[in-house]
Parts: sequence; C-alpha cells; structure tokens
Amino acid sequence: MNRFDAQLRTRGLALTRARLETLQINVGRRCNQACRHCHVDAAPWRTEMMTAAVARRIGDWIQRHRPAVVDLTGGAPELSEHFRFLVETSRAAGARVIDRNNLTIIEEPDFGWLPDYLAAHAVEVVASLPCYSAGNVNQQRGNGVFAKSIRALQKLNAVGYGTRLPLHLVYNPLGPKLPGPQAELEADYHAELRQQFGIVFHRLFTITNQPIARFAADLREHGQWDAYLELLANAFNPATVDGLMCRSTLSVGYQGELYDCDFNQMLDLRMEFGRAPTAADDAAASAAPRPRFLWDITPDDLPEREIITGVHCLACTAGAGSSCTGALQ
Repeated sequence: MNRFDAQLRTRGLALTRARLETLQINVGRRCNQACRHCHVDAAPWRTEMMTAAVARRIGDWIQRHRPAVVDLTGGAPELSEHFRFLVETSRAAGARVIDRNNLTIIEEPDFGWLPDYLAAHAVEVVASLPCYSAGNVNQQRGNGVFAKSIRALQKLNAVGYGTRLPLHLVYNPLGPKLPGPQAELEADYHAELRQQFGIVFHRLFTITNQPIARFAADLREHGQWDAYLELLANAFNPATVDGLMCRSTLSVGYQGELYDCDFNQMLDLRMEFGRAPTAADDAAASAAPRPRFLWDITPDDLPEREIITGVHCLACTAGAGSSCTGALQ
C-alpha cells in the first residue's frame, strides 16, 4: 500500500471515478521549452507525438460521445500537426475546448497565427506563468521566458482574451513547497500585471509541483525528496478527495492509451479493463486485465472504477488541494 492509499484508508475514504466531464488529450512530448518543474519531461528534442491515425480515431470518439470539455495539453499542444483538427472537431461536437498554452509558443516564428485562431474558435486559454516577476519565471523556465510570456499575454488581450474570452493563468511554486492561498495570489497577479504591463486575465490556478520526472530528479539531486514527500503527507486534506480531477477527467496519451490523470500518464500507470473469456481463449488469460485505448471504451465504462494511485497523489491532496483547475478548497 502506498502512502496516499494509507491516508485514504486511515480516514475510511475511497477514490473512484464519477461521470466523465473532461477528456484531456496529451498530443505528445515535444515543447519549445524545457522547464525545471515539468512533470511531462517535455523539451524541444522530444519526438513522441500523436500520429494522424490516432488523431482521427480520437476525433471520431469525440464526435460520437460528445464530452463536455476537451482539454488539449502536451508538451506544447500547438506543436502537433493535428492541433487544429482536434480543436475544430471538438468545437463542432459542442465541447468547451481548453488549450494548455505555455505562452512562449505564441512568440515562435511560425505561430503568430495562434491568438487569432484561438479567438475565432472560442478556445479557453489556460496559460503557464509561475510568477509575475521576471527573475522567478526565468529561473524556473529559462532566460528570456518572462519577456516572451508578457508579449504573448498582450497579444491575447488584443484579440479579446481576459475580457470577452476566458484567459486563466497557472502558478506553481519555485521549489519544494506548497502554493500560497490562491485568492491572495490571484489578487496580487491582477494588480501587478495590470499595473506593470496593462494585462488582464480572469482566474489564477495554483498547482502543487508533482514529484514526477524532471522535478523529482531535481528533488533527489538536492537531497529534498524525503522532506518534500513528508511535507505533502503531513498536509493531506481529506476534504479535497471528492473534488480530485481524476474522478471526472479521462487522460488520453499520444497513442490513444488511457490513464486516470495526466500525472499517471507520465508514470505509465495505465487504466486496465478485463474482458470475459470466449470459447477460443484460455479463460485465465482472456479475463486478465489489459490496457485499453480510447476507442475501446465508452463513457459508461468509467463510473465507479477504482482509480490507480501512487505516492505522487499526495501532491493533489495537500493543503488546499491541486488540480488542473487550481485549488480545490
């Protein structure tokens, strides 16, 4: 039993899936940045990206089952040659579409079209900006990233984001600590970004750094792994469990494989579905759990399924909680 499951059991809690609300699609690992905290371990040199065949099958599933929300992430999702197909297919199916945007992609030479395109399709932008100060952002995400991010936000504002179109920012702490109170940080962001740069946005989402991939390696390198896990465990908040994103979000990998959340995806903790044996099968082998792909299931297969957990889940339940839509409390 992992430390997270022990926390649940001690309090008589169980973690199972509810009805599907959000289909989160990770289109691949390629990104124009290589941030220190990245749980995806994304970078410009990564080559794992969604193929046309997989994109088409995912698009067919979206048209058939019409999820309420389609959340596109990566890497930088805009680097996928199928980004526009997924946006337009999802919008045609009536879904609210979210673009997990790192902002600097808008400043890349071949991506100046992005603000107008996103606005034309009423795509909700959730943008990474871990601080409103240049020093903090550049330390975490690379030299020059803050200036590029500010220019990108100004371009998004110019086409209506932050006023008539939804623009949300994402904060995560620098290093092994919990985020501060979301409402207070949001007020600071609004004041500082408006005063210094004339930038407006809607909400700030605070997210706890996950002990996965690049951030986990950094923790171990500096001898902080045990202390960080202890911090997360000691801050476990049982009131966050019902609102965890894994209950209503289905994470899809770039090959179409299924996970309870994007964090499980990075650890390759795949969802498994058994099937009844047939006359032609060895009964034991046939009934054994096996991985499935999005096109093998329907939304009705998900409710009441037990969620696969690990010690990293402590990050989502520490303090005020953490999800792709910010604090849970």
